[in-house]
Amino acid sequence: MKNGLSFIFLLCFSQLMGQGQTCPVNIDNSDGTLTHWFAYTGLFSKNTSRTHADQIRYDSSAPAPTGTLGATSITEYSLQNRGIEVITNNTLDPFGFFETIPFINGYAYSYSVKVGSSSLNTDQTRNTTNGGLFRGIGYTIHVPNGLVTDPYVVTYAYAMVLESAPHENDQVPMFTATLTTNSGTIDCANANYLLPTQPSGSTYILDQQAALQEGFSQSSTPSPNDNGNRNENPYRVWTKAWREVIFDLAKYRGQDVTLTFQSDNCVPSGHFAYAYVALKNVCQGLEIAGTTKACTNGTLTYAIPELTGASYTWTIPNGWQTVKDSANTITVIPDANPGTIVARAVNSCADLKANINVVILPPTVAGTVKGDSVVCYGLIPNQSFPLSLSGNRGSVLNWISSTDRGLNWTNIYDTSKNITVKNLSKSTLFRAVVQNGGSCRVDSSNAVIITLNNKPTAGTISPDNVQVCLGQTMANGLTLNGSRGTVFNWQKSTDQINWNNVSPSNTDTIQSISNINGKTYFRAIVANTGCPSDTSNKVTIGIYNVQFPKASIYPKDTIICFGTAAFINANIQTGTTYSWSNPSALYNGGSGIISGTPFIINAKAAPTKKTDYIIRISNAGCPNFLYDTIHVDVRASLTINAGRDTTVLINQPLQLSTIVSDERRIDYQWTPSTGLNSANAANPIAILDGNQDHIKYTVSIIDSIGCSASDNILVTINRNGPDIFVPTGFTPNADGKNDLLRPTAVGITNQFYFSVYNRWGQQVYFTNEVGKGWDGTWNGAAQPSGAYVFVTEGKDYLGNKITRKGTAVLIR
Repeated sequence: MKNGLSFIFLLCFSQLMGQGQTCPVNIDNSDGTLTHWFAYTGLFSKNTSRTHADQIRYDSSAPAPTGTLGATSITEYSLQNRGIEVITNNTLDPFGFFETIPFINGYAYSYSVKVGSSSLNTDQTRNTTNGGLFRGIGYTIHVPNGLVTDPYVVTYAYAMVLESAPHENDQVPMFTATLTTNSGTIDCANANYLLPTQPSGSTYILDQQAALQEGFSQSSTPSPNDNGNRNENPYRVWTKAWREVIFDLAKYRGQDVTLTFQSDNCVPSGHFAYAYVALKNVCQGLEIAGTTKACTNGTLTYAIPELTGASYTWTIPNGWQTVKDSANTITVIPDANPGTIVARAVNSCADLKANINVVILPPTVAGTVKGDSVVCYGLIPNQSFPLSLSGNRGSVLNWISSTDRGLNWTNIYDTSKNITVKNLSKSTLFRAVVQNGGSCRVDSSNAVIITLNNKPTAGTISPDNVQVCLGQTMANGLTLNGSRGTVFNWQKSTDQINWNNVSPSNTDTIQSISNINGKTYFRAIVANTGCPSDTSNKVTIGIYNVQFPKASIYPKDTIICFGTAAFINANIQTGTTYSWSNPSALYNGGSGIISGTPFIINAKAAPTKKTDYIIRISNAGCPNFLYDTIHVDVRASLTINAGRDTTVLINQPLQLSTIVSDERRIDYQWTPSTGLNSANAANPIAILDGNQDHIKYTVSIIDSIGCSASDNILVTINRNGPDIFVPTGFTPNADGKNDLLRPTAVGITNQFYFSVYNRWGQQVYFTNEVGKGWDGTWNGAAQPSGAYVFVTEGKDYLGNKITRKGTAVLIR
């Protein structure tokens, strides 16, 4: 974002009660010079709060270059570049990208004055004994005699560019507007514009939130100055676009009032400031900027210049809606009734009031455009296309066109309701843009399209010669290549003179061959709307007077479980021989000789992975073969694990769980169903009442094609209640027998642990997982034979705590 400090002061004197009042001569710099303005440039004392160290003054009564008469610019103090300059050509500020001569609140200013520059000081650094630059301009106004109740106003616009500086607010870059009399300053009209800072440790930082609220924006252009401070962000320039301010001098009638604008670099000199100011040559009092012609239900904004420290009151006609009231601006939506908008601004120096009468227009109706056309590009040179708009309410602002289906539009600067377009090189959309007065919404009509189609190219059919047998069908027999346009239809003929469209109609580039009983010719017709059609080459379909092989193959596709077989069947009605692509992978695939028809083949295949089996059938005298493919997909083996055998207490819920080899859809069946809450669930819960000591559950699964698997789990029912049993000894000699000191937990469901201690009370093993045990080592070293103390504890499914302590002997 960009920082620009620009101030425009507009001085106006109102004429009321028949008294003539004119603005001071060249108050708006209308002669393109600083004539009648005084000016000055200088340096601050470095370690002060804006104390002037030195200054050069340019008097309004002396000619340039020592005075301002006829002057268009003044250099910075002790520098050659311009520090004050009258702007007569409108450009964009390089930091804020706003215009350097404003159009604001409905008023077009003619000139502005740039006060300041991006220079720092005489050596362009912060490391100097000199302070920062300041520069200013001023105008002494003699307020004419008259009634103090008659407003005599000054209106100015300003925009500014300030470089953020890590200083207190009395030392940062600043722009000021000051109004003084012989008695002192007029505080209600004075304004100081700066980037606010706040303390941060031993320095100061920009208060960004406050800056944004005050209308500043961060510039996307970096500072041009290397001031020696490596800690500063190069993107430290902030800008404020044009604002407008007003004040009333009526209470100072007959007196001299001096208006001064000044741009200050920071006092230590390392950060710049400049502003633009423009003054209005209208002096009749407060004016409301906005349209006098509103549109029903349109959104309108009205504004007055800012009055320093003022309160604002807006009054709108009955029935109108206020969208947003922002002090000196208001946004409203009118209804169908006209009325008067009244604005009032009041501060300690002024009470200004203005009104504007508004009439109401009906809303815009865009209307309907006619003129759609479809033509052949280049067929008629320089072809013209008339377009007409009807049913609109409002004037045609312009027409727009698009050659990319409405993504981007180009203006056609024609305000007629009827236009003619020509010299088109591609298909184009057109709309009319309509508005019923400046305050109504701009609307656009429907879009019409002039479609330019290229001349079609029929292309070439391949192959150009095909021989078929009686009854043979070729689904993809003919292919049209290189065509441009739309296939209108395919045609066939037996004499190359009389051509008939194929039935059913075919607009594809592929044509099947079927029901050919003699030599036949094919061609394709390609068209584009608006253009004459084109015809492809013709191709010949010859005939062998022998029947094409005929057979039924089933199933076409099948899925089998791994380790099972697929059955492949063929019923051959016409043919003399056949062959398989991989006969060694088939059982009972036959010898290849068709001894008579119908000929039945019942083959069997047991592939280990997905496999295609292709049969080729021939009929003696017909050189073309009938091919068919059977796809056999092999599904991986299905496995299931029902879990480890376990022990459970009487009436203790036992959660059974299964692990299946993959996530295919399967059905479950548990047998027997004794004690189960569901015999068809993947993970049922069993509750056993102790009528038996053991029960073996078998779980079987089957998928959608019949692949199956099963597993079982043995459940032992303990009638003695929950307990933890620890062996009295173990032999960790890696023989696979009794190698672990492992407790057996019966009915323990949570908060389990098992600890082992040596004779010195050192813990040599700990676990909180049921089923694990001690291998007789500690810190990687085998422990000696002897007695070891254990402590184990857990809770049963009812929450009762079970604790067991004792000794176990390690035997080596």
